[in-house]
Order: sequence, then structure tokens, then C-alpha cells
Amino acid sequence: MGTAVTTPTTPFAERVAPVAEATRKVAIICSKGTLDMAYPGLILANAARMSGMDVMLFFTFWGLDIVRKDRMDHLHVSTVGNPSMHMPTMVGGLPGMEALATSMMKKEMARLEIPTVSEMVQMLSDAGAHLYACGLAMDMFKLKQEDLAPQVEGVLSAMDFFDKSEGAQIIFV
Repeated sequence: MGTAVTTPTTPFAERVAPVAEATRKVAIICSKGTLDMAYPGLILANAARMSGMDVMLFFTFWGLDIVRKDRMDHLHVSTVGNPSMHMPTMVGGLPGMEALATSMMKKEMARLEIPTVSEMVQMLSDAGAHLYACGLAMDMFKLKQEDLAPQVEGVLSAMDFFDKSEGAQIIFV
């Protein structure tokens, strides 16, 4: 920021030097690993990058499934206890209901040309988003960095997350 030299005859509008716009930052915490909960964080991150924002994604607890090599392309829609499914929990628990709901969602996403989870993770990394895994969750699930997609830059503690996300808008999904 600079300061403008002013004199009593300088018009008010010219008395303040223009302030450079600060880069907007967002940190998105992804805590759920179902197919229907993976996309909100990934899509928000993509929209933020497209808007020129600095983006950080922090995957914790079940959200680690979004970036686990062995699970990221095999996420399911949860039908049990999901009030947005508009069906009784007992119906959602019937054999095959989760697979049916997942299949239907994947078909609709393909029709709309929405990238898969692994494609979204790659796109975000290529666009400059920073992806991190939660250290405590990694320890709890006995995971190592090599279990994660290569786009995950590292493993952070909660304190590290807050240091890296300082000044960012934080969104919890």
C-alpha cells in the first residue's frame, strides 16, 4: 500500500492512493467420502480457481476417501439415513439400493459431462489448487502418503492447516 501526498486543494477522491486488491483465498475442508458429498467441495474449489482465488483443500476423516487411490473412483451415494433421498431409511437399506442410487447419479453426471472424482482432483491440481491430508485422520486410518493420489502435496496437522489457511475463507463440507 502506498500513501498519497495531499495538499489542502487536492480533491477528496484523489487523496487516497488506490489499494491493490488482495488475493482472495479459500480453504475447503472435505470431511465426508460419499459420492454426493465429494463433489460440493471439489466443485467449489474449481469455481474458486476459475475466479482467480487461491484454493486449499484439506481432506479429513472420511473425506480422505476422495483422495485415496484405492477409493476415489469407487465412491458411493449413501441411501441410509439420507433425508434428501426422500425414502424411508428401511428402503434405503434394502440390498442393491445404494448401488442403484450410485449408478443413477453417475449416469446423470456423465450425461452432464461432470468429470469423475479423480479427474476433478487432477484438474484442481493442474489449476494450482493445493491439496492436503489431515495427519490425525491419516494416523487413525493407518494410511501413508503413498496411499493417496499423487496430487496431495502433503499431510498437515490441524495447526498447520490453520497456519496455511490464514486469511482464507473456510468452508466445511
